[in-house]
Amino acid sequence: MNTHSSLPIAVLGAGPVGLAAAAHLVQRGFKPIILEAGTSVGANLNTYRQVRLFSPWQYNIDRAAAELLTRAGWIAPAADVLPTAGEIIDDYLLPLASLAEIAAGLRLQHRVIRITRQGIDKVKTAGRESLPFVIRVETPEGEQEIVAHSVIDATGTWSQPNPLGANGLPALGERQVADRIAYGMPDIAGSERGRFTGKRVLVVGAGHSAAGNLIALAQLAEEAPGTQVVWAVRGNNLAKVFGGGDADQLPARGLLGTRIRQLQQAGGLEVHRNFRIHALNTDGGRLNVVGEAVDGRVPVIESIDEIVAATGARPNLEMSRELRVRLDPWLESTDALAPLIDPNLHSCGSVRPHGHRELAHPEQGYYAVGAKSYGRAPNFLMATGYEQVRSIVAALAGDMAAADDVQLELPETGVCSSRPIVGDDDGSCCGTTPAQATQPAATSAEAGCCGGKAPAGVDACCMQDADEKAKGNVGCGCGPMKPAAKPKVSACCA
Repeated sequence: MNTHSSLPIAVLGAGPVGLAAAAHLVQRGFKPIILEAGTSVGANLNTYRQVRLFSPWQYNIDRAAAELLTRAGWIAPAADVLPTAGEIIDDYLLPLASLAEIAAGLRLQHRVIRITRQGIDKVKTAGRESLPFVIRVETPEGEQEIVAHSVIDATGTWSQPNPLGANGLPALGERQVADRIAYGMPDIAGSERGRFTGKRVLVVGAGHSAAGNLIALAQLAEEAPGTQVVWAVRGNNLAKVFGGGDADQLPARGLLGTRIRQLQQAGGLEVHRNFRIHALNTDGGRLNVVGEAVDGRVPVIESIDEIVAATGARPNLEMSRELRVRLDPWLESTDALAPLIDPNLHSCGSVRPHGHRELAHPEQGYYAVGAKSYGRAPNFLMATGYEQVRSIVAALAGDMAAADDVQLELPETGVCSSRPIVGDDDGSCCGTTPAQATQPAATSAEAGCCGGKAPAGVDACCMQDADEKAKGNVGCGCGPMKPAAKPKVSACCA
């Protein structure tokens, strides 16, 4: 750790997790400096402020932040109420940012460009840990440099949406028709209603954002005849998209999938499965969306007016290029965290508790937290980020007992695996014994830890599942493991 203890600890991003980090720092006696690219706190949330979250207030308020606010006379919202993204900003983040201890270090319109060590690049080793961090930022007054003791990077991923191309690159022609594509969650029922009214709209994606967009468009179609809703997903099995229904421990999240299922069954959606976008072509003022060839046939979705791309997001890795970071090769999270959140492997609605150790990089004193810590993995919840920053700040304060006492209890989805398969050829199993793993595939609802409503007492198995995968073994969950050789089966499958 660098020895410049008189310097501030820099928090990058003034969203929920960044401000939670600032609150924990204040409680530990630090004076944080918070660098936010936007003109206000919660800038990413503000882009979809109309959206009602599926997690109630109890999961959206950090403990340290609540303690600071309560001392200032703030009254917490009802724990079981579902807030909108805008209410998170107005009723929680803005009051938090207004506290004197937080406001003193808050710097709006400070966009971080790069982070490095003072006077050296990433190649130099000798004396590295004794040097402070230098953060270069764009401000209304021009580029500036800020020197910091440590860095907690909570810049998120929302402002770096994934492109439409199934191969991770922009689809051919995507940049040329960018004005016809809305990334994320546009305000379909409100400020952008006119953009979609009476149009043939394609929604791309299979997550909660896609579901929210589809529901908003379906409502618009009921109110505005001529509005058509088209949905394209890369996979064939919609079970995970529809979610766990009544088995989801967040009822609003379960209801989201249930409503999409009902909409699809009622014929309110034109659904294209196994559609992996390759190119976008214009034809008479409308768009033809061309997919990758399937069985020698090139699928095309014709005559699209507007596209809503709910295809996830990815972290900005350029800002840390001069730091020694160790990332998982495909998720772009820390390598220690990746086995616990990898959507190819992860088999339960909750993730094993993790803190400063799993989030550490070779660059001592730098941590990526919040959605950015997950890299390209989906399904991040704010409560995860709050526990991350609590652990990290405790470690920075030298309180290793508190830093290592990581506790995280997340509501499970009721759908535990992206691949509801029993007995894959790597020896993995889904709540079965090793012998049962040789039997034909079960459906998602039959698959123990891996789908449908989790049976009583399954939580311990699911935690063992994550632990075994972290060791490189096969757990109770579904999906191929990273090692090429067939690893041993976890004891929890027996």
